[in-house]
Amino acid sequence: MKTKTTDYVLIFIVLILLAIGITMVFSASYYYALSKWQDKFYFLRKEVIWVSLGLAGMVVTSFIPYRFYKLVSWPLMILSVALLIVTLQVGEVYNGAQRWLTIAGQQFMPSEVSKIAGIIFFAQMLSSKRYAIKSFMDLFKPYLPVLAVLAYLILKQPDYSTTGVIVVVMLSMIFVSGANILYFVPLVSLFLFGSWYYISDSMYRLQRVLTFLDPFQDPIGAGWQIVNSLYALGTGGLLGVGLGQSAQNKLYIPEPQNDFILATFGEEFGFIGFLLLSGLFWGLLYRGIRIASRAPDAFGALLAYGITFLVAVQTIINFGVATSSLPVTGMPLPFISFGGTSLVILLGAMGILVNISKFQQEKEEI
Repeated sequence: MKTKTTDYVLIFIVLILLAIGITMVFSASYYYALSKWQDKFYFLRKEVIWVSLGLAGMVVTSFIPYRFYKLVSWPLMILSVALLIVTLQVGEVYNGAQRWLTIAGQQFMPSEVSKIAGIIFFAQMLSSKRYAIKSFMDLFKPYLPVLAVLAYLILKQPDYSTTGVIVVVMLSMIFVSGANILYFVPLVSLFLFGSWYYISDSMYRLQRVLTFLDPFQDPIGAGWQIVNSLYALGTGGLLGVGLGQSAQNKLYIPEPQNDFILATFGEEFGFIGFLLLSGLFWGLLYRGIRIASRAPDAFGALLAYGITFLVAVQTIINFGVATSSLPVTGMPLPFISFGGTSLVILLGAMGILVNISKFQQEKEEI
């Protein structure tokens, strides 16, 4: 065996994505910021601050030996659950959702902390022989109960998209840990049934699904966001209209610097730019899987897989929503959408991946 060095390709891809993100946040938001705050640099300044904090966190976590997280997996999970409970009691309410806590004048989303806390917790449990999954009932010690608690608390906010991400990522980690694929038949069935019940129980959520099936049925109402997103992507054509030349982000797409930033990118850089951006994400996912497959132990592998799955699921959802391949739901595009807790947490997670890569190994070539 031989020890490999730091994965600088991963770092390079992340930095490129961040550069694109900063550029697109300004391009997508300047008209909206000028209209609402009379300051076209409003979101750009905030984005630079979030990126700086995230990069600082990435540097720090890249130097912390990844095995350290084994020691704090339970405390992190307990803290995560506590923060979610506090959020439901005293959290800030915005657009009918109670997802934010304000500390020292700064807002953050505890559900984002839950994502990485859940990944660390599951990696530690799944890599322990004591908690090995040898039968379906082993899933109840303590994987499904912990997952159920996180899902319930986040659904209460309500935040279905984050709940879905956490469920998919955690179940994916259980799968790659070696659990029998037949165990997932009842789990996936339950998840799909629960999803349908949750959606059909609310006319607002049901309307989103119906709008997804035909967004042009109500183009100036429920279908407004996705119709304008599709117009933007279609207008971009092959090469795009040019940086800063988007028309659809001029108050047609609400808060275009957030979940629908891909629409502005597609309009300004066209199908070719869309493919290049997709290639960067595929490259990042490949590096993450490569690091996981070469990790020196099960904990490192599962931790790397979990982080990689997190980026993959969020990217797929965002791309799917922007192209009307999935129902509209709030999910930022990793490293590209306007920053905040999600960006800082993701960059910290990238630092963990970088640290794991320092220990990755492969067989000596003969």
